[in-house]
Amino acid sequence: MDAAMQRAQQEAEWIDAHGIRVWTLTDDDYPYRLRQCPDRPFILFSKGNVHPSDGHIVSIVGTRRPTEHGRELTEALVRGLAERLEKVTIVSGGAYGIDIAAHRAAIKYGIPTIIVPAHGLDRIYPYRHRPEAIASLEKGGLLTEHHSGVEPLAPYFVQRNRIVAGLADAVVVVESQEKGGSLITARMAMDYNRELFAFPGRPEDITSRGCNKLIRRQVAQLINDADELIDAMSWPTRNAPMQPVQTQMVGLLDDLTPRQQTILQKIQEADEGMHINLIVMETELPYGDVASDLTMLELQGLVKSLPGGIYRLPIH
Repeated sequence: MDAAMQRAQQEAEWIDAHGIRVWTLTDDDYPYRLRQCPDRPFILFSKGNVHPSDGHIVSIVGTRRPTEHGRELTEALVRGLAERLEKVTIVSGGAYGIDIAAHRAAIKYGIPTIIVPAHGLDRIYPYRHRPEAIASLEKGGLLTEHHSGVEPLAPYFVQRNRIVAGLADAVVVVESQEKGGSLITARMAMDYNRELFAFPGRPEDITSRGCNKLIRRQVAQLINDADELIDAMSWPTRNAPMQPVQTQMVGLLDDLTPRQQTILQKIQEADEGMHINLIVMETELPYGDVASDLTMLELQGLVKSLPGGIYRLPIH
């Protein structure tokens, strides 16, 4: 057996062992929106409960260094979509910033989210987003064109943007500088005849210059909230209020662990929030354990992360 055949056999065994679903372009159930794109991938690998042909699909992209306002806009957008639409799925690339804010909001409000990584499904990058990747598997999951063993190299991040754009009915740019991956995704959305939307920002806001440019050039529609997006898309809605749901993650108990209770208590004692390094110092817990538990607490809506590594209780 030559090396290529051996590699193919090993991957087939890995796919079977890990419950990976494979789509090829010849399959009838290949995601129909993506099939319309001229540069669509021939093969797709997914893990979880990925149904990219169901309901409405909204891709949310933006800067990896958002403002707190940008994170709040993202959560409010996802919550509004969850409240008003019967079936909606949030798609993004799983990167830092707006991407992960969109995934976290979808998990928080109990709607499917699809993470499109720039590598194979045998790893998670960035690794600190592993809890979100796990949480997404129940409703949504991971979708990539890359075989196992493919590492997250720079060209693949641009390449995966065409999947983020191609899967969607609508692409929303929340915050973007004048250059960046989110604007590449926006250009792809235009090439695929997808509806493109952007949140406006003040002229002096560096993180909104890309959005303002899209709006100024009339290639993206200006929106301020989910209602305006839904109205622009003429989607039928429901009126029932939506409340945050308790995230069900693999390996987590319904109740908080003693360690999580300790961390939460420390944050409760700090009116203005607490830096992660101070939490580590006062609890005498390993940094990695604290970071992981903070992510879990945030997903459950019990704490809120602020720029600079600060955590506080949510304001209701």
